[in-house]
Amino acid sequence: MTARHFNTLPLGSLLEVPPQNGYSPICPAMPTGKWVLGLSALDGYGLDLAGAKPAPLGEPLVDRFLLEPGDFLISRSNTLDKVGRVGVFRGGLDNCAYPDLMMRFRPDCEKINPDYLETYLKSDGAVKFIRQHATGTSGSMKKINQGTVEAIPILVPPINEQVRIASILGAWYEAIEKTERLIAAKERLYSVLLTTLVHQPAKKKRWHQKHLGEIATIRKGQQLNVADMIDDGKYYALNGGIRSSGRTDKWNTPENTITISEGGNSCGYVNFNPEKFWCGGHCYALIDISDLADVRFLFHYLKSRQAKLMALRVGSGLPNIQKNDIESFTVNIYPLPEQHRIASVLDAARVEITHLENLVTAYKIQKRGLMQKLLTGQWRVKIAEEVGA
Repeated sequence: MTARHFNTLPLGSLLEVPPQNGYSPICPAMPTGKWVLGLSALDGYGLDLAGAKPAPLGEPLVDRFLLEPGDFLISRSNTLDKVGRVGVFRGGLDNCAYPDLMMRFRPDCEKINPDYLETYLKSDGAVKFIRQHATGTSGSMKKINQGTVEAIPILVPPINEQVRIASILGAWYEAIEKTERLIAAKERLYSVLLTTLVHQPAKKKRWHQKHLGEIATIRKGQQLNVADMIDDGKYYALNGGIRSSGRTDKWNTPENTITISEGGNSCGYVNFNPEKFWCGGHCYALIDISDLADVRFLFHYLKSRQAKLMALRVGSGLPNIQKNDIESFTVNIYPLPEQHRIASVLDAARVEITHLENLVTAYKIQKRGLMQKLLTGQWRVKIAEEVGA
């Protein structure tokens, strides 16, 4: 059986209860036994109840918007990357209402499996449809209305096949979510280690302060022509300081170099680059590191002071950091043997985080490919009756 045997139906035809906007009351400071979700409850994984706020007692409107297990919620107003986020209320918090910036709806379980529907609404096709139909000026909150939600096209295989697809993809979602939460926990541990090891008040007398320009040459990168970007390049080009902007066969910066983003939203972001690369015009590269500093220790130190570096930004439209401000940035330097020891511990923590980040990227690529096949009917799954036949 191929995809042409599947019906594609608008979401509205699969619902028992149509989409309805919520209600945002004025929340008291103390708990009342009733709750209302915040917009951040739809966190990209599903529904997080942890940030619910107290709802007022004696407010009849609150009772009209109390959630029941099985209710779907969708973000109707948010930034473009977050509008249309979906979650399912499965209980866990009694007397919980939902806010005005969300819509609630309830599927008809005789027509569609709820787990399958949740998975489908997170697919690339559904997300693309929502973003294409969201309204609002660029840079502002985007909005979707009831009509848009009801019009989302849903590919509807037989119910038993829906259940199997949801089970398969659910395992991938769970693996990705667990790995991303583990990354967040490891990042918190790394932050604790930074504070504990890099900034040790008890050892303050062992510090000697230097300006960054005294222990490194601060060099601004150069813009790389688009023509120099190639698919099979040996080196990568770094423009904004966070991630590679492409591959090239040219490089202007050696391996093991610290960069600080010079402008834009990532202004002040600190990165360490173990490979040779092309440092673009929106990055500063720290080269010719003094013998007083271990380059890895210096990276971790600057990472621990990233917020202070970001505070150096000037300008309103497209902020940037001036070279002289980076050169005069103060760094506390330990004796070299101690720098080596600190860097070794923090390097191990970063290596583990990088490994997990690579793992979750691989999971997402595989999940996206699997969703493309299963949620379009290109691949069919075997169900129990077929397996036993």
